[in-house]
Amino acid sequence: MVRVTDLDTFSALLAPEGQELLAVLRDHDPADELAAATRLRRDHPAPLVSAALGQARLRQRAAAKFGADAARMYFTPNGVEQSTRATVAAHRAARLAALGVRTLADLCCGIGGDALALARAGIRVLAVDRDPLACAAARANAEALGLAELIEVRCADVTEVDTAGHDAVFVDPARRKGVPTRGAARWGSPGTEPGGASGRGGGRATGGRIFDPEAYAPPLSWAVGAARSARYAALKIAPGVPHEALPEDAETEWISDAGDVKEAVLWFGTGRGGARRATLLPAGDSLLGAGLPDPEPGPVGDWLYEPDGAVIRAHLVADVAEQVGGRLIDPTIAYVTADRLVPTPYATAYALTDVLPFNVKKLRALLRERGVGVAVIKKRGSAVEPEELRKKLRLAGPHSCTVFLTRVAGAPTMLLGHPAGERA
Repeated sequence: MVRVTDLDTFSALLAPEGQELLAVLRDHDPADELAAATRLRRDHPAPLVSAALGQARLRQRAAAKFGADAARMYFTPNGVEQSTRATVAAHRAARLAALGVRTLADLCCGIGGDALALARAGIRVLAVDRDPLACAAARANAEALGLAELIEVRCADVTEVDTAGHDAVFVDPARRKGVPTRGAARWGSPGTEPGGASGRGGGRATGGRIFDPEAYAPPLSWAVGAARSARYAALKIAPGVPHEALPEDAETEWISDAGDVKEAVLWFGTGRGGARRATLLPAGDSLLGAGLPDPEPGPVGDWLYEPDGAVIRAHLVADVAEQVGGRLIDPTIAYVTADRLVPTPYATAYALTDVLPFNVKKLRALLRERGVGVAVIKKRGSAVEPEELRKKLRLAGPHSCTVFLTRVAGAPTMLLGHPAGERA
């Protein structure tokens, strides 16, 4: 359990004694925490040791989002969980800088992850949050990374801050009950389509969460109003937002990083109201929707394309199908099939070897005959759990295979193949 630090103890972490403790704990092994605490408390106050140990653990957790910077940064537990991944923040900052933004109000700034990326892009930032501890961490982070001259941190209610005089506004409202600052809800799952092949429809997320824009803190309606008051604005929202809840005057961008959908952003002032975009990091490929109708389903061809999650969330499966000259395997499933390979950054291509009705015994016999010892099992539109199926297959052998559990023209189906470029 990572400890929550109060403001006085956090301030002590920034003093020489606290810095000494953090330096000692830089490569700390969490499994050694009890022994380390006992050893360090001989020479340092117990509350300070506890705070330093908690900060060391938070830094280790934050490395997945912030890379090498995490070792110099300061975090709260909520800050680690809810901060924007550095690659995503850098993409957004670069886009704002390209629009000509030089000054920006970052509302609900948390521990300052986005403010840091914006400052590195040359943008002067007013970072505002109502949580005093988060603000203290944001100030410390700006100082630690040499960006304090570009970042002013203000502890205040964002709804009372005058953003006039700034080129742009960025808002990241909380989206979870009980979270005082930032939120980053996870919506949907890789095995389900939120309302059809291209992701249309849906408002209920897996795990029982219900998308309620007015439950944001501050409410989405206020955030949209604040965004519209600026020349340019970016408003971070949950990626599972129903499309009918999107403002017509905003461009919406869904962003994935290494195939994992991270967030959606409402952009104001880009001149593309109503547009839908999918951006794939780290490469930065960005697909702007052309408003195409859903592609027609058809027979399974030699190739299967699995669109990136951001493409599905943005309802741009039709755009990918047009790129590759493909069709859907089923009107409710976001798999595209085609008769030839057309490389695209927006979907992973698989060469298919078999199209079979779902049958565990036949699948086991076929994989055993081919000496398949490693099977990547993917599912979309199937109730079968991959791990349960894997146990029943009892795989053994030197070869590998990708198995898709899905529906074709409404019928439970197994598709076997391998990624483009790999041998069967």
